Amino acid sequence: MSKIDETEQMVDLLPSSGLQGNLAAKTYNSGFPEAHDTYNALSAASDGRIYYVLSSDQLEIAGRMYVYDPVSDKTELLADLADICGEKHLKVIPQGKSHTRFYECKGKLFFSTHVGYYELIDGMDRLPVNPPSGYGLYRGGHILSYDLTSGKFEDLAILPQGEGMVSMTMDCDRAHIYGISWPKGNFIHYDVNKNVLNNLGRISGNGEGGTPGKDFRSLCRSLLVNPNTGLVYFSTSEGDIFYYDKDSIQINKVQDVNLRLDYFGKYDPTLPGSMGYNWRKIFWYKPENAAYGVHGNSGYLFKFEPGKSKLEIVRRITSELSMKSGLFDQFSYGYLGFQLGHDGETIYYLTGGPIYVNGKRITGVESIAKGAARGLENLHLITFNIPHKQYTDHGPIFYINGERPTYVNSIAIGLDGAIYSLARVTENNHTRTDLIKIENPFVENR
Repeated sequence: MSKIDETEQMVDLLPSSGLQGNLAAKTYNSGFPEAHDTYNALSAASDGRIYYVLSSDQLEIAGRMYVYDPVSDKTELLADLADICGEKHLKVIPQGKSHTRFYECKGKLFFSTHVGYYELIDGMDRLPVNPPSGYGLYRGGHILSYDLTSGKFEDLAILPQGEGMVSMTMDCDRAHIYGISWPKGNFIHYDVNKNVLNNLGRISGNGEGGTPGKDFRSLCRSLLVNPNTGLVYFSTSEGDIFYYDKDSIQINKVQDVNLRLDYFGKYDPTLPGSMGYNWRKIFWYKPENAAYGVHGNSGYLFKFEPGKSKLEIVRRITSELSMKSGLFDQFSYGYLGFQLGHDGETIYYLTGGPIYVNGKRITGVESIAKGAARGLENLHLITFNIPHKQYTDHGPIFYINGERPTYVNSIAIGLDGAIYSLARVTENNHTRTDLIKIENPFVENR
């Protein structure tokens, strides 16, 4: 929805002591006033530039891809998603967003598209089945590439059954793309070299197209490739871990390990409003032949060793204030701004932190029907150095005018250590989602 949630319409809770001791974020105006909440869809490339997609929830407006150049300190529009996908002049529900980061392979960025315009059915945002008069149904998400040298886009494949791509990863060594479609949750495998797409079928109930209390299942938002074996892993809201083997074309369950841990909390996987036992974000850590992931709602960092079928809790990496409160953060799905830095050993995590007024914690609603914020909270930058096990809460982040970034679910680390994300920005009484930048937190006198 383009309307700002009621949780944003709270009293002024800005820090009374200014920005001293906090991190400052610079905002950019990409020239897209309709831009809506964006998930992932932000990456740093080898050319030193930051690539991102701004989403749209409008019927007549598609999402748009941009690039930011740190040298010129300017943003540039690269393309409209409808243009790239050959749908600009079609009266169909548009490619409203990209829900995945960019993967660089052989001089190209690979990414995919997703639907951004929904139909409210039984109180939930659903894939439209009754398009507005004069419009056709959503045609399905596209797998795309962008050549960093020539600037040429290529439309590689379209997802079957008119579904969008809610999760995607790429085995860059072998040039294979894997994803999960929305809303039904089909597992997708695309061989870039052979230009062949396979649909392996549904991975968990009826996905987010199911009926709450019955076959509804929240879908995994982050897939993991083991570069040593080429196997790709994903979780389910029930807490099971599965892997896909492209050679045998089989999906198998990982034995003797799962995510149904007491520390993560208790969930009914048939109900919307959380990611259940799914991991929120995960990446491969080569020095240990293991993966590090975060469970979104609880904020616990864990280590997963596929070769040993072993998973163990490392520590909670929420903000210090969240840990002291002992409570979950306000964003019910958890945060996607979780990534390994360029040093190859430091995790960067953008997460929530409670707001206190006169010593009392500001709280929100107890439960919601979809992944959204239950209430207002601060945005904190957390870093965790894996080999040294060094946790640092760098504090809350505020814009120069004192306002706070909200609905932050993306992260990119620039080659100079600057941190980028996509967040809500309000100017002249209008709120949009746009690029923000935080200078390298490890540089003194920033």
